[in-house]
Amino acid sequence: MKNSIHIQFPDGKAKKYPKGIRLTDVASSISQSLSKHAIIGKVDGRLVDLSYRLEADASVAILTMDSAEGIKVMRHSTAHVLAQAVKRLFGGVKLGIGPVIDNGFYYDFQLDHSLSLDDFQLIEKEMKNIIQEKLEVNRKVVSYEEAVQVFKEKKEPFKLDLLNNLPKDEEIALYQQGEFIDLCRGPHVPHTGFIRAFKLSHISGAYWRGDSENEVLQRIYGFAFKKQADLANHLHFLAEAKKRDHRKLGKQLELFMFSEEAPGMPFYLPNGQIIRNELENFSREVQNKANYLEVRTPLMMNQRLWEQSGHWDHYHENMYFTEVDDTDFALKPMNCPGHMLMFKNNLYSYRDLPVRMAEFGQVHRHEFSGALNGMLRVRTFCQDDAHIFVREDQIEEEIKQVFHLIDHVYRTFGFSYSVELSTRPANSLGDDQLWAVSEGALSNVLHDLNIDYQLNAGDGAFYGPKIDFHIKDALNRSHQCATIQLDFQMPDKFDLSYISENNEKVRPVVIHRAIFGSLDRFFGILIEHFAGAFPIWLAPIQTQIIPVSKVHADYCFHVQAKLKELGIRVKIDDRNEKLGYKIREAQMKKIPYMLVLGDKEIENKTVNVRAYGKQQSESMDVDKFIEKMIHQIKQRAL
Repeated sequence: MKNSIHIQFPDGKAKKYPKGIRLTDVASSISQSLSKHAIIGKVDGRLVDLSYRLEADASVAILTMDSAEGIKVMRHSTAHVLAQAVKRLFGGVKLGIGPVIDNGFYYDFQLDHSLSLDDFQLIEKEMKNIIQEKLEVNRKVVSYEEAVQVFKEKKEPFKLDLLNNLPKDEEIALYQQGEFIDLCRGPHVPHTGFIRAFKLSHISGAYWRGDSENEVLQRIYGFAFKKQADLANHLHFLAEAKKRDHRKLGKQLELFMFSEEAPGMPFYLPNGQIIRNELENFSREVQNKANYLEVRTPLMMNQRLWEQSGHWDHYHENMYFTEVDDTDFALKPMNCPGHMLMFKNNLYSYRDLPVRMAEFGQVHRHEFSGALNGMLRVRTFCQDDAHIFVREDQIEEEIKQVFHLIDHVYRTFGFSYSVELSTRPANSLGDDQLWAVSEGALSNVLHDLNIDYQLNAGDGAFYGPKIDFHIKDALNRSHQCATIQLDFQMPDKFDLSYISENNEKVRPVVIHRAIFGSLDRFFGILIEHFAGAFPIWLAPIQTQIIPVSKVHADYCFHVQAKLKELGIRVKIDDRNEKLGYKIREAQMKKIPYMLVLGDKEIENKTVNVRAYGKQQSESMDVDKFIEKMIHQIKQRAL
């Protein structure tokens, strides 16, 4: 009988060990440091506890909390510590589930006590006690009957429900730390002392198994990190994100509103409409230079159009319908089919291509009410859509031009971005050869432009592969906005053609393109990116004039007239309020420039200028100040 095994390590080295050796002993054989910091193992690609015994040759990695897997396991173990603490503190607690989520964990409970944030200090204190006890976390594989017996004795109905729904061949494992036992696949930390930095965050209600017919449980959320500094940084990030919340700033700066009369459908207030107009104007400017033709298609079209385009089969659950003259119509969820009809309406020669159609098209898509999130997730939005009809030999060059356009727009806002190539999904249309050509064309462009990208296999549109752009905001959060999609299918479905140089009908290829994506969502992202302090070219009010007293009003109106004549958005705050109050309010509204005008300014024909966020002000000649503003607006300075 073979009494030794060979272990292959990630660095390529192999070593002989006794059969049945535990991973914790393997870690010790490598180094004392690794033994001290090891948290889990990976055996032939599968995560396991350090108590796992190796019975055959295997590839093995010993992981610490420097790995993503180690952090995830630590967070899962923190959820168990939370559950143990709640069980210790309150009577009649029934356990739900406790999975890992981004940056933390949660656990669901049923108990008579109505948990509140006031309980967190007590729970966290008990969690720290459990961590200081350094309780060993032990795994035990049991039979279905044994597991049922354990949780019947412990009166845990939700654990019994989980057991009843497990596949028959599922391995059942129990994890125990001290008096606490849980049903769990694992793996977990070797002992509770590995948990170092955590904080409970909030409470919510949650239906058992997500079913509204089931019991409502109390869900406690928390964060967990490798060290206290990482937790502190995350809490600072959350505080900053809360200050930048576009819903809060949208109300404070009077940009938009929502109403119960139109759930998930934004109302743009005057200040917000100014910003939206500026975004559209900027987009029109760059598109005009790139030879796009702006068009507009109807909001509502016949249902058979969506069946023809393929959207019906892939998207009808998210569409809104109505009936007119005994005919079914749908509000458009995207602009593509309308542009196909427009192209088909004309007779094009190969010399006319590419034909670039752009639209600021209002679309409607049904979202569940629970998914709505201010401007970031709505039911109607404006899509800055374009469809470029090209010959096959023009595909790669045209996509490169779109890349340059997107790069220019994002640099204007100060966004960095990453790129993702998404390939053929399972529910795709078309044959293998066309998909291979499409994916090859996008890949070639990325390589020619020397673009680093991530491959997102199987996440393309049903009609073709796509390149998605993920912008990074001021808090380093990622948002998918721009997209480039290559489509051989829709021209075929709509029988589109152009006349070739041989006087034959040939199918064009369509490039779908958006830069903002959803104008409304991009607006919400911008609010949070700039924390409501928009660059001067976007700001609803670019200059606020504040008279020191009423006797200075005439000079204020004179300066306002000069600014307005040059198209600068300016207001005078001539309310009967104290000067300090008006200055503070202008700061709250995040107006780029404040002009405080009094005797000295009238005498010298100057303005006293205070830029937003600056404590110091400076005196400037009126015309020089105007020249400075005009330059910043024209340059779209940040």
